[in-house]
Amino acid sequence: QVRLAESGGGLVQPGGSLRLSCAASRSIVSINTMGWYRQAPGKERELVAIMSRVGSTNIADSVKGRFTISRDNAENTVYLQMNSLKPEDTAVYFCNAVGITTSGVFDAGEYWGQGTQVTVSS
Repeated sequence: QVRLAESGGGLVQPGGSLRLSCAASRSIVSINTMGWYRQAPGKERELVAIMSRVGSTNIADSVKGRFTISRDNAENTVYLQMNSLKPEDTAVYFCNAVGITTSGVFDAGEYWGQGTQVTVSS
């Protein structure tokens, strides 16, 4: 069973920083793409940043230059360093994983974490 566990959300003032982490189940051998999406109240879920196993990225224009995605393939963990946070960054942030290999079996499916709340407010 694939599980993604997020941590690191919270309340921060505008201009502040937070670091999100997402760790996948220990039974996973590798993950093709890992990353982050977010959903603000009343809005659709949107891509924030994703990274392939070989390091290619897709980052939303709204966070370029402020957010940095990184991952540790050996630990199947992905991080999101968020700097210069703005009130409009307030949302639930979801970890996402696509293309998972466990014990030699490849699963092309998509998996989500339960989400972590990020609130940017003074």
